[in-house]
Amino acid sequence: MIPPRVRAALVRVPGLVPVVRFVRQVLLARDRNLLITLIVVALVIGFLAAEVSNEWFSPSLLILVTLIGGLQLRLASLVKLLVGVGAALGYVAAHLGAGRVGLGLTVTIVFTAVLAVLMARTRGKLGVQGLRGDAMLLELRDRLRSQGELPALPKDWGGKVVLKQAGGSSFGGDFLVSMRDGDSVEIALVDVSGKGVDAGTRALLLSGTFGGLLGSVDDFLPACNAYLHRQRGDEGFVTAVHVRLDLATGDYTITSAGHPPVVKFDAGTGNWQVASAKGVVLGVVPDLHCEPDSGTLRKGDALLLYTDGLIEQPGRDIDAGLDRLLGEAERLLPSGFRDGARALVNAMASGHNDDCALVLIWRP
Repeated sequence: MIPPRVRAALVRVPGLVPVVRFVRQVLLARDRNLLITLIVVALVIGFLAAEVSNEWFSPSLLILVTLIGGLQLRLASLVKLLVGVGAALGYVAAHLGAGRVGLGLTVTIVFTAVLAVLMARTRGKLGVQGLRGDAMLLELRDRLRSQGELPALPKDWGGKVVLKQAGGSSFGGDFLVSMRDGDSVEIALVDVSGKGVDAGTRALLLSGTFGGLLGSVDDFLPACNAYLHRQRGDEGFVTAVHVRLDLATGDYTITSAGHPPVVKFDAGTGNWQVASAKGVVLGVVPDLHCEPDSGTLRKGDALLLYTDGLIEQPGRDIDAGLDRLLGEAERLLPSGFRDGARALVNAMASGHNDDCALVLIWRP
């Protein structure tokens, strides 16, 4: 349903009204023609099953007719089709006897009809036909994945992103936004409360918003906090960590908003060090104050960003999870950072079902 203000504004656009009317007539004509075709097919199946052969023209073919109607027809047209299917099934039962139709087939057709009605109602709310709704979800998934990739880095830099959603879903509450402008790279790893598909819808919305803010404002996390604070309703918390890196010098600045601390690998000492950046969860207070941390990545150094899905486990302290992460990170060194990132996520995520994300930036 189009809001009245939007409808009034569209009406004033020159030449738009005839186009909308034409498209509507085409869609209605398509729906009407398909309805007539399916009703005729249903009645023909019923007639041939009763008069010619119940084996060659089985009434079970009406299940396919109902499914096609549920995928393509509007709800009002689908109801008319179901009446035709019911008439065809009743004709077969009247000529061959109710026992030849069978209770199992009747129950199956009724169940299929209910499923078709539910599909038509969902498509009606979305305003799409056929499998377009699924195609839209796939396109959103692909866009989210492409946005979560790191920008191209110079040869003397390396980067790896690993995203693992709960339950094997394509959508989750962890996402990455990044951009590169010359020698400056900005990376933001965000964690939306919840997991799997439940958090995926909000993550899709915020990924577009945060992606637009990244690189456009100097204070990225305060800008994200201001946006979330203006939103109405309590939809859970959002944590994020932002890294601004100079590829020419290796200088970096880390700001965090309620996110697990970034860890740095120091090639000189061979140890992982926990960054001191911290801040309040996004959207809680109107003015966000962050305590940044800065440093320099030299040859062999690395920065590791991750979400709490890697270190949180039921019944265990977060600090214990962080210690385990740092211990498992030692496994990155023998095989290299690029090959060890996926192994690290699999090792930390085993035994619990939660969204996990890991970003690794290093200087070879």
